Amino acid sequence: MNEKEQMETQELVRLAAEGDKGALEQLLTGVQDLVFNLSLRMLGTIHDAEDASQEILIRVMTNLASFRGESAFTTWVFRIAVNHLKNYRKSMFAQHPLSFEYYGEDIVSGREKDIPDLTMGVDRNLLEQELKLSCTNVMLQCLDTDSRCIYILGTMFRVDSRLAAEILEISPEAYRQRLSRIKKKMAGFLDEYCGLSGKGVCSCSKRISYAIATHRVNPEKPEYTSLEENTEFLQECKTAMEEIDDRSLVFSSLPAYRTTKAARQYLDEFLKSDCYSIISNA
Repeated sequence: MNEKEQMETQELVRLAAEGDKGALEQLLTGVQDLVFNLSLRMLGTIHDAEDASQEILIRVMTNLASFRGESAFTTWVFRIAVNHLKNYRKSMFAQHPLSFEYYGEDIVSGREKDIPDLTMGVDRNLLEQELKLSCTNVMLQCLDTDSRCIYILGTMFRVDSRLAAEILEISPEAYRQRLSRIKKKMAGFLDEYCGLSGKGVCSCSKRISYAIATHRVNPEKPEYTSLEENTEFLQECKTAMEEIDDRSLVFSSLPAYRTTKAARQYLDEFLKSDCYSIISNA
């Protein structure tokens, strides 16, 4: 962000903090895709990401007066989102934690061989893509919360170590070291199990019906392939590029999405509601 854009953002923040609804709406809609994509990777399901995104945007709104412009507004929002998501306990995977051991055992169990065709005539290529997008988000849940956050910042968002350290409130060296260790751990799992890495034993195409049977994929209502992609989002979020190993590209090549229609509608309705008036005047 150049100096002019930073000054314009600070002016919007000032106006929003003083109760200017138009300025507030511009700020929140400007960061809602960032918040949704981060929430989706951190929590693993679209429904949980929608709920968390709404809570984060309200936190951003109610804390605008504390923004001092010492960092970019998006960095400030990132920090609020990261802190909220690291302590989020309402998501499905917070209630039912995953591990690499459990996920790997499920892959090699062979249970998919006993499942009949459940595709209901839906295009298998579409369902395979749906499973791929779901599986990669679910796989991230095998990492502990701090490691998951570091890995997501380093692979999907490709945040440089200085900025990531600022967001996570650790030193750049600590961030780089932890990211390197987490990449090695994820690479080991991908090499052994994930076919997308070019080495693993798992094949999305062979597990479609099993995914349907275990409610991972809904052929009547595919979630990921119905989301609207945001092709400009990642470029807007990358403040610097860093070298990423080939296996990490399984995650960094995932599409970025626009906030879901339900989440956008929530924001629109909230800004028109009595709740907004109460909170903004508090």
